[in-house]
Amino acid sequence: MTAALQVRGMGISFGGVRALDGVDLDVAPGEIVGLIGPNGAGKTTLFDCISGLAPGEGSVAVAGRDVTGLSPHARAHAGLGRSFQDARMFSSMTVLDTLRVAGERNAARRPSVIATLLGLGGVPEQAKAATDRALAVVQQFGLGAYRDKLIGELSTGTRRVVDLAGLLVQRPSVVLLDEPSSGIAQREAEALGPLLRQVRDELGCAMVVIEHDMPLLLGLVDRLYALETGRVIASGRPQDVVADERVVRSYLGDDPAAIERSG
Repeated sequence: MTAALQVRGMGISFGGVRALDGVDLDVAPGEIVGLIGPNGAGKTTLFDCISGLAPGEGSVAVAGRDVTGLSPHARAHAGLGRSFQDARMFSSMTVLDTLRVAGERNAARRPSVIATLLGLGGVPEQAKAATDRALAVVQQFGLGAYRDKLIGELSTGTRRVVDLAGLLVQRPSVVLLDEPSSGIAQREAEALGPLLRQVRDELGCAMVVIEHDMPLLLGLVDRLYALETGRVIASGRPQDVVADERVVRSYLGDDPAAIERSG
């Protein structure tokens, strides 16, 4: 079976500091993989290298296609979706227009984004298709009450839902999620696991998730990778990885008392 995402020998240095050192990562179609590690382990840097935002060494393949030399935009066209920790969206746009723009990634003629939004330029069919896709996703994610609200008016949790809905309308085959529960209330965090599974099921996509909320992550992922100082120190079944002595020490240090207190 061709991997949804395959990363080989990923490495990068900043000012002489080795941020990533020979990281390999494999994700099967439809699989949800978690990525854990202490601050500075290289998790977000790995996402930046995979998505082309940082010039990493090594190779990246999406659904068997080598995208190593491609720009972030071209990697997105190849099926690689990325959700950022701070839900990067224009605060002055409505939810519906945000989703319409997100859907433009799959449009046949790329220069029409502004024309589509403004209803100009002889692209009525394309504008209607973009609107129909956006409205369908609004319905799927229960965003009807927010469709005409500005992004800047939404709570952090609702912005997170809109961000995930934007991924759905783009139809990626692999989604990279960086701390999806960051900044949201506990009640919203509890609803996040089912929402992410819904996104996976709707898209039939694979996911790689960086997350500090361990109960959320352990209830969501099929496999887990643990990073420390830019290297993979453990991988496999979630419960096996979190019980690995190297992972425990990575989070808690070598103090036996601290480890015992952790349970």
